[in-house]
Amino acid sequence: MTKNDLIIEIVENIGYSRVEAQKMVDDFFEEIKDALIRDKQVKISGFGIFEIAHKKERIGRNPKNKVEATIKARNVVKFRPSNKLKEKINY
Repeated sequence: MTKNDLIIEIVENIGYSRVEAQKMVDDFFEEIKDALIRDKQVKISGFGIFEIAHKKERIGRNPKNKVEATIKARNVVKFRPSNKLKEKINY
């Protein structure tokens, strides 16, 4: 499902205009991004948790030529699904 598909679902099922639905979806994702940028956890009940994981600098190896290289420290977004979501997926 794409962001556009989500907007269409809101328009068809809730009855908002396309402009209102697009603003709602954009604002929703913007709030999630802003919280993650501030290193806050985003918990959506019944869905899961988005959070930032801090990866340390480390040595990696190119699997093709075995040359070692330093992989810089970085932040990545992690998602942990809720038990309810896991149950629904594995019905």
